[in-house]
Amino acid sequence: MNIKNICCIGAGYVGGPTMAVIAKQCPNIKVTIVDINEARIAAWNSNNFDALPVFEPGLAEIVKETRGRNLFFSTDVNKAIDEAEMIFISVNTPTKTYGKGKGMAADLKYIELCARQIAQVAKEDKIVVEKSTLPVRTASAIKSILDNTGNGVQFQILSNPEFLAEGTAVQDLLFPDRVLIGGDTATNEGQKAVQSLVEIYTNWIPKAQVLTTNLWSSELSKLTANAFLAQRVSSINAMSEICEKTGADVREVSKAIGMDSRIGSKFLNASVGFGGSCFQKDILNLVYIAKSYGLDEVADYWEQVIIMNEHQKNRFSDNIVKTLYNTVSGKNIAFLGWAFKKDTNDTRESPAIKVADNLLNEQALISVFDPKVVEERIYADLEYLNSRDPQENRTLLSVKKDPYQACHNVHAVAILTEWDVFKTYDWQKIYNGMQKPAFIFDGRGVLDKTLMETIGFTYYKIGSGN
Repeated sequence: MNIKNICCIGAGYVGGPTMAVIAKQCPNIKVTIVDINEARIAAWNSNNFDALPVFEPGLAEIVKETRGRNLFFSTDVNKAIDEAEMIFISVNTPTKTYGKGKGMAADLKYIELCARQIAQVAKEDKIVVEKSTLPVRTASAIKSILDNTGNGVQFQILSNPEFLAEGTAVQDLLFPDRVLIGGDTATNEGQKAVQSLVEIYTNWIPKAQVLTTNLWSSELSKLTANAFLAQRVSSINAMSEICEKTGADVREVSKAIGMDSRIGSKFLNASVGFGGSCFQKDILNLVYIAKSYGLDEVADYWEQVIIMNEHQKNRFSDNIVKTLYNTVSGKNIAFLGWAFKKDTNDTRESPAIKVADNLLNEQALISVFDPKVVEERIYADLEYLNSRDPQENRTLLSVKKDPYQACHNVHAVAILTEWDVFKTYDWQKIYNGMQKPAFIFDGRGVLDKTLMETIGFTYYKIGSGN
């Protein structure tokens, strides 16, 4: 099928950048991104390209180039579904907070709602592409809904998981390691649907890097990839605690093992912990799948990755309390960074949230600065935990627009995101404006320890053998 119209349901961190790049690389295809969130669509359509809902380096330039040409953002979901030959589903699949599988299984209610809406609207054959991260065999559920509640048209279901790292999403889309497409390889119709998506990607990606599999392999590959990556983070973080006890330096250990070609150097930076929308959610999903098949040892193995990550966050906040003479009540602590990693405004599962919550429980006073995260998002993150009254959060935590203001008169600075700009600050000026002794807790290894100690700071970094 020669695809001329694409619809993407979901204008978030995956749908927005992915469709923008497809529009850029395939100018002959009309791409429409739809969402029921009117404020989000209005932001995508805004002429203030610095205020797009998703911050990714290079994204604003692509949206500016393609929007109104062959990239469109709309709240008219039915119209976009009706016009499209290929429909991407890119909606949220959070961990369930209720019922069976609570705390582990993926909540598929938004996926089901999308499938039912597609079935209701579609009057011609469609290709439906899973872009959201989903449990294995979700495609069969989508197919059942489409076939049994639709208008008698034919649907082909494809799995096309994203392998994006936030902060480098545009580069990951333009120059991916691989593109994975799963489909019904047993039928001619399924093979044709797979080929339709292959032809879109090969407009700019070498065909050798476009892998085709059956549906179930594609769905499981996404969960497996995230589980392996998160496992590496938790593994090096586990070693960081041993380094601190023995006087070893985790950076030196990481470099030594990373030079082994069998291991490699990526995802071996010790830190306060991993965050983001995928790692924890996908591992918990994998744990739930394993348990549902009675594979308890497999489930326990992967669950330990999450346990280690939570331990690292708690250990970081505990170290702050211990270092500040076993009490932070009434003491001022600056947080530099709230996003879960640099070059994104995404805060989902950010370690900063848990560390802040722990310190606020100890009645610390926190001031936060992040270059891209807005005040409303920070308070919403704390309120989601439901640990305290929202007003108490606003009393104990303040959000600053300037890093020097955030650090003024504080007892300690905690670095929770590895923003490069933090290296450029006048740290002598920050030191001069702080309470003495002045502490830095570098949870991301951003700063130079020797320089900080020369200025006068007492400097702590995870895994540095302090």
